[in-house]
Amino acid sequence: MRWLLAFLCLFLAGLSQASVPVAGDGRVVDKVLVVKSERKLHLLSKGQPLKSYKVSLGKQPRGPKLREGDQRTPEGLYWLDWRKASDKFNLSMHISYPNVRDQARARAEGVSPGSMIMLHGTPLDEHYPEWYFHGLDWTEGCIAMRNDDMREVWSLVRDGTLIEIRP
Repeated sequence: MRWLLAFLCLFLAGLSQASVPVAGDGRVVDKVLVVKSERKLHLLSKGQPLKSYKVSLGKQPRGPKLREGDQRTPEGLYWLDWRKASDKFNLSMHISYPNVRDQARARAEGVSPGSMIMLHGTPLDEHYPEWYFHGLDWTEGCIAMRNDDMREVWSLVRDGTLIEIRP
């Protein structure tokens, strides 16, 4: 029992010193809101907007993602659960799609819901400069943004942050 108590104390002490990204005014991003109809991503702190960014969506932007390969961006509540640097898309943060509701719908329809939906930057491509992608819906269902914007979001949003994607 003592070892459990000691472990718990060490764990809580580590949490208190963990680095939490903060905006310039000291507020912590606790939610990411994407409004597909506006092509906007908003960083929120306690329900108040901190920053907003223009985004690109899947090639079929209307309606929620229904199955793998439909080129739609999901709608619903998810988590930004892990991140990686990507050779193809600069920085990327994984969206926890499919959620339980998405899985149930796909199972009922006998289809795969898909996976690997990311929030990511723009391709680094010598034939198509970054400005070419801005304003287009060009992804396979991911949410894309300018690389400078993605770097900022990467620095302000921690893993485990809620992301809501609205129509």
